[in-house]
Amino acid sequence: MGSGRDRDDPLCFTSNPSSASSPVTVSDYLDTFLGEPTSRSGSFQSESLLGGESINDADFGFARPDFRSEQLAGTVQFYERHVFLCYKKPSVWPARIEAAEFDRLPRLLSAAVSARKSSMKKETRLTICEGHDGTETSNGDVLIFPDMIRYRRLTHFDVDTFVEEVLVKDGEWLPGNPELLKGSYVFVCSHGSRDRRCGVCGPSLVSRFREELEFHGLQGNVSISPCSHIGGHKYAGNVIIYRSNINREVTGHWYGYVTPEDVPILLEQHINKGKIVDRLWRGEMGLSEEDQKKTQEGRFQLNGAVHTVKINGKVSQESSVHSADVSCCQSRAAEPNGCCQQNGNSSSCCQDDTTLMLSLETSEGNQLESENNTEKLTPGRKIAEKTFFRINSDKGSSTRKVCGIPTWLESWEREDTYAALAVVCAAASVVVAYTCYKQL
Repeated sequence: MGSGRDRDDPLCFTSNPSSASSPVTVSDYLDTFLGEPTSRSGSFQSESLLGGESINDADFGFARPDFRSEQLAGTVQFYERHVFLCYKKPSVWPARIEAAEFDRLPRLLSAAVSARKSSMKKETRLTICEGHDGTETSNGDVLIFPDMIRYRRLTHFDVDTFVEEVLVKDGEWLPGNPELLKGSYVFVCSHGSRDRRCGVCGPSLVSRFREELEFHGLQGNVSISPCSHIGGHKYAGNVIIYRSNINREVTGHWYGYVTPEDVPILLEQHINKGKIVDRLWRGEMGLSEEDQKKTQEGRFQLNGAVHTVKINGKVSQESSVHSADVSCCQSRAAEPNGCCQQNGNSSSCCQDDTTLMLSLETSEGNQLESENNTEKLTPGRKIAEKTFFRINSDKGSSTRKVCGIPTWLESWEREDTYAALAVVCAAASVVVAYTCYKQL
């Protein structure tokens, strides 16, 4: 636990031959035990699952015993470039897709990158993400971050040339005609055949992200995709977000122990406002593990005193300065219809396994930042001054408002103001007309 790095590292190629890892790693006993056994065809459709084996949330999901039991900051291995190959669905990925006999394109790309790793100027990760023909992420497409470019339809015939021209020489692969990527890109580890925790948590997070994006009309600004193993099974759900910051620099931030209830927070705080959600933050592209810890400590010093507590085996961080994703009330006692619940000397506000409220400090005209242009947060949809994300309960999705009793002022909109003014003007006109009539 001292290094903060998962023992089963992801596929990572370095420019230093002495420290470079093999494209095929050997998992430890824990990974073998938790990893989903594959069938003879190398598919995720394993015999154990087809046989009806029960895989529940209590064992491998968000309620598992080791969930949120360790510190997150400093658990991302240093890298400078992330290459994603769009290829099929997670349900058919074998545990070692980069070495699978029947998955030629990932295998050849992995081998080519490994063979040329000593010549690369940037430490590079290779990850598989979901691909669908005829979509923005078709099979064979390659996404590269922080370059924010996409190459279309890579084939196994082009692998060596692509690696040499793009990853080694940092040039362009001319047959591919690179396309510029815009907006934010979210990747969720959903590699169930590699580890059951990712197989249980990942799909739930992807579904929740897609629900929120559809509900708020953000599909054109935010892309969500399941991906293969990225390192850190024990931190599932694992999420990576690539986006341009205020300085138009592309950042890659990693989050761990993410639950479906955290999805609205990541959308609002990280993607919309560019703020780091530190209680879920694992690290960042371009920083060493030690620098990741120092960076978070620096944010804590700016935002107020923070101390780490461990309650019932769960690690959490408490700050004297509260952000939108922490608590919304402190001193009030538990309320039947409110959000505050006191447990001993501590109080929390609908944060874990309960209803969460997220306030968007925007009105109808507020807009979401993108790289070259801005799009309205909810096109064609009115947004009140406070927008509340739908929260999943055990019985399904619902919409609830918490942390405060609504007043008439909160629901008062611009149209209501215009209507009231129209009524007042009409009444005044009637009075003036009647007065003139009496004087005739």
